Amino acid sequence: MSVRLILAALLLVFAGPVAAQDTLPPAPYAYRQLDDPALEAKAQALMETLRCLKCQSQSIADSDAPMAGDMRHQVRTRIAAGEDPEQVRAWLIERYGDYVSYKPEISATTWPLFAIPVALLALAVLIIVRRLRKAK
Repeated sequence: MSVRLILAALLLVFAGPVAAQDTLPPAPYAYRQLDDPALEAKAQALMETLRCLKCQSQSIADSDAPMAGDMRHQVRTRIAAGEDPEQVRAWLIERYGDYVSYKPEISATTWPLFAIPVALLALAVLIIVRRLRKAK
């Protein structure tokens, strides 16, 4: 076998799965709203508070990434099935981690994100107060 034939075979083996992921059709509710306006409003409000994991600077409501479409589909499907938006949020956080939520909750893994800024602010106030006392 020639080297070119081997390289062509390897290219086909490794390029197939990559190309297949972009050609998958979007999930049914990725770009279609729910029929009930009240349920769609709940889903839309929740989707605006969830981060697209691929884009990282957009909510899943604004992102055109395939992963965001899948997440919108999951949100709408679960809301239509009668789940509370907070249950859906908890499921997504369990599945993707705390980073998926724009509204992080204080937990064992996220408390430093809330405590460190408060501690730095307290330290800055303490330093300013001491310097002002020495200046007098």
